[in-house]
Amino acid sequence: MSLTRTLGTCYYPEHWPEDIWAEDAARMADLGLIWVRIGEFAWSRLEPTPGDLHFDWLDRAIDTLSNAGLKVVLGTPTATPPRWMLDRHPDMLAVDPEGHPRRFGSRRHYCFSRDAYRDEAVRITRLLAQRFGRKVHAWQTDNEYGCHDTIYSYSDAARRGFRDWLAQKYQSTGALNHAWGNIFWSMDYDSFDQVDLPNLTVTEPNPAHALEFRRFSSDQVARFNGAQVAAIRAHSDAPISHNYMGRIVEFDHFTTGRQMEIATWDSYPLGVLEDRLEDSAEHKRRYARQGDPDFQAFHHDLYRAVGENGRWWVMEQQPGPVNWAPHNPAPLPGMVRFWTWEAFAHGAECVAYFRWRQVPFAQEQYHAGLLRPDSVEAEGFAEAAQVACELKDMPRVERSQAPVALVFDYDSAWSWAVQPQGEGCDYFRLVFELYRGLRKLGLSIDIIPPDTASVDGYSLVLVPGVTTLSKPLKAAIAATNAQVVLGPRTNAKTHSFSIPVPLPPAIPGLDVTVSRVETLRHDMPLAAENGGNVKLWFEQIKTSDEIIETTENGAPILVKSGHLSYLAGWPDEVLLERILIRAASIVGLNPQPLPRDIRVRNTGKTRFTFNHGPMPVEFGGQIIPAAGLLWTRT
Repeated sequence: MSLTRTLGTCYYPEHWPEDIWAEDAARMADLGLIWVRIGEFAWSRLEPTPGDLHFDWLDRAIDTLSNAGLKVVLGTPTATPPRWMLDRHPDMLAVDPEGHPRRFGSRRHYCFSRDAYRDEAVRITRLLAQRFGRKVHAWQTDNEYGCHDTIYSYSDAARRGFRDWLAQKYQSTGALNHAWGNIFWSMDYDSFDQVDLPNLTVTEPNPAHALEFRRFSSDQVARFNGAQVAAIRAHSDAPISHNYMGRIVEFDHFTTGRQMEIATWDSYPLGVLEDRLEDSAEHKRRYARQGDPDFQAFHHDLYRAVGENGRWWVMEQQPGPVNWAPHNPAPLPGMVRFWTWEAFAHGAECVAYFRWRQVPFAQEQYHAGLLRPDSVEAEGFAEAAQVACELKDMPRVERSQAPVALVFDYDSAWSWAVQPQGEGCDYFRLVFELYRGLRKLGLSIDIIPPDTASVDGYSLVLVPGVTTLSKPLKAAIAATNAQVVLGPRTNAKTHSFSIPVPLPPAIPGLDVTVSRVETLRHDMPLAAENGGNVKLWFEQIKTSDEIIETTENGAPILVKSGHLSYLAGWPDEVLLERILIRAASIVGLNPQPLPRDIRVRNTGKTRFTFNHGPMPVEFGGQIIPAAGLLWTRT
């Protein structure tokens, strides 16, 4: 597959007078943009009252953009059902864990389990596909599933759906009671109609109950998305996408990703640094105008795995200050170009900037665009133009298998959330810290799903915190010649969320038994014998395997047998670096600690080097400016 790197933007013709559409389209084309996403919030303009369809304006907008040489991504408008929809379906609202309906007045106020709303979403999607299926070049379903904590709904519709889902899965309440261990605290059920949602309980609900509700909720997202995909496919051959978000783990992106051709995500480096990372205040100050050096890269690699055959885009790239984080600084000069090339380095086909013009009304007034509200070019405009010129010298998307694979599993994220066992014990945080540790050693990484059946071609495979290993992954781990590092908490639970016997991790080839688990206070880490610490999570293990790392008291931290290693604790930065250097060196990857702000990415025949820091850095015999990058070809 030969693909071209392209640029795009997000445009809202319904927000602007029609007499400036053609001028906007011409300026987009002159800038070097190729793609324009439209329509994803326009339902009230497409259907102002039930059945009263106003598609003519959208037809004219698509024609105007197409006549300028632009390609249109049409979003289904189902993230913003209009007010009349609530009058028609008053029970469509999502309900929060406290039992309060989310109410109308912003967006994403629907419940995935409400079939009547799902039918309405399919209806408008089908009508759009019938009208525009041959006119647009790509589709986006809905917008940002999971934004604003909207995956889990505790509505009556969710309760009915959950009961049916459980009945289909377990077939009898006896099987459910046994699987969940409901004999504990006399929680047995005689009928599926007795099973409630796992909220408003006196203390924590049965963890198996809570985990199944998360699985059900994820399936509801896939069901909702799949219905829209089917409606589009009946009338259009254009590829379909959804725009995911950073650190949203409440539904399985691999499941929805397999329904579509392209995975996209919305990249807001400065907002998420403030809003979604546990790092120190000093770290956040240092990268306040650049973004964390690894967060965007992690999601680039994740969504490359979610997209069919590795196809992925950035559908919304931050071009300036945003409006929604605790603090919203402006990026350093050069960062818009920097973020764009970082995405391309990880295999993106398109980077689209959000948004074309800053809107002067409603909730996003302070969210920058490529243009100011008065249509004057904003700071990011020139940087986008620079990238458009640079793409002429490097137009093709390059992809190659990385030497390191890192398993990511949404089901494990739910398991850890249901039973963290200690404050700060978060699955995403664990996986991200290992990813960050690999990147600090100059290594390129592929993120792979938990049902991967082969890890052929990888030299090093990391499987941190996957609470229940799938049969395909178990077989792949056993068959590979790669070095494999498992743990902590790997294979620690059955699918029904109980401790298995034989005790974890029960990995063929490893003689390791986890005999006891403790979680650690933030101010009480366990010192490792050779430096560094175990923090947050530690497993007391019995083993006859080679002991590689121990605590100062001689307790095993890392053991090895053949190509398999088991990590029995959560390492801090110092200990993790030593563990990763050793594992990567065994297979000849030549890991080298990089300067603090430098990251590299090897793809195809190109090596990219990025300086994420606020000051110039000398590296490889060259001075890389702040927010600077360079690439070399082999």
